[in-house]
Amino acid sequence: MTRIHTTAITLSCLLGALPLAAAAQSAEFGPDQGDREFSISGTGSNDRDFNSGSFGVTGDLGWYLRDNMVGGVRQSVNYASIEGADIEDDFWNGSTRGYLDYQFLNDRARPFVGGSLGGIYGDGVKDSAFAGLETGIKYYVQTRTYFLARAEYQFFFNDADNADDAFQDSGAWAYTIGLGYNF
Repeated sequence: MTRIHTTAITLSCLLGALPLAAAAQSAEFGPDQGDREFSISGTGSNDRDFNSGSFGVTGDLGWYLRDNMVGGVRQSVNYASIEGADIEDDFWNGSTRGYLDYQFLNDRARPFVGGSLGGIYGDGVKDSAFAGLETGIKYYVQTRTYFLARAEYQFFFNDADNADDAFQDSGAWAYTIGLGYNF
């Protein structure tokens, strides 16, 4: 008799939990067209030979042009340790850029590819423009909150004439790990 009651209670609990499980799985993750996003991330970068590098903070503010396409503005502030014969101090620098990313998939994990265009300025760097390609992933831990991992390759140029050679001669990697929120 106890077995029958235990089985009945167990089945009732399982059947009662089905709507909750279905609701939890049907939660919609991520943004819709017209939504915005904000993220704050830790960043790092290095030269092609990993001799000099920097670390800092990056903030992104983006607008969803479509459910899977976001454009926005990104600001970074970095502390740099630069190797060189005449350099005795470390420096602060920053970069400001616009970006456009395309996200794949429509689930919790959303890989993306994109590009950016902006400028770098400050101590220890030559003020210049740069263009970059980027890839990464956003993983939604809540319906609107995500972890972010991104890698960018940025190539630097001073004018349009030397932009062609910049990709081969003067580039740097920048990588980011952070948290974001859609609103």
